[in-house]
Amino acid sequence: MHVNAKKIAFLGLLLAVAMVLTLVGGYFDPSTLFFMAAAAFCTGIAVRECGLYPGFAFLIAGILLAFFLAPNKLYIITYGGMSLYIYVRELAFEKIADARRLTHRTALFWVVRYVMFNIMYIPVLFLLPKLIYPGDLSPVILAVLIIGAQIVLFIYDRAYDYFQAVMWSRLRRQLRL
Repeated sequence: MHVNAKKIAFLGLLLAVAMVLTLVGGYFDPSTLFFMAAAAFCTGIAVRECGLYPGFAFLIAGILLAFFLAPNKLYIITYGGMSLYIYVRELAFEKIADARRLTHRTALFWVVRYVMFNIMYIPVLFLLPKLIYPGDLSPVILAVLIIGAQIVLFIYDRAYDYFQAVMWSRLRRQLRL
C-alpha cells in the first residue's frame, strides 16, 4: 500500500479536526451527539478521499487518540460506534457499487446499513442498558428505544448524505483536493 505525503498530512489534519470535535462534545453536554456525529463524519471523509485501508487506519487512530484525550471515556463508545458505522457504510457502498450484476442495489444498501446498526445497537441495549437508558427497561421502553433508534439512524444517514454531497463537496473544492 502506497500512501503519498499529501494524503498522510490530510489525514493527520482531519484527525485533529475529529479530536477537536470530540473534545468540544465532551465539554458541551447538550450538544454531545452532534459533535460526536460530526467527528464520525471525518471517518467518512477519510475513506472517500484516501480509500478503505487508510480510512480504517484513521478509524483506529481516532478511537485510540480519543481514549487518551476525551474527558468522559463513555463518549469514546459513542464516537467509536458512529465512526465504525460510517466506515462499514462506506465499505458496503463500495462493495455493492462494484457488484454490477446485483439488482436492487439501493435496497440492499439500506438493508446492510440497518443490519449493521442493529448488530451494534441491540447487544449494547441488552447487555449494557445503563449506557442508553438510566432506569429499568420495561417492554414499552425497550420498544421505544428500538424504534426510536431506527428513526435516529435514518436522520443520521440523511445528515451524513447531505454533509458529503453538499458541505464536503464545497470544502473539497476550496481545499483543492
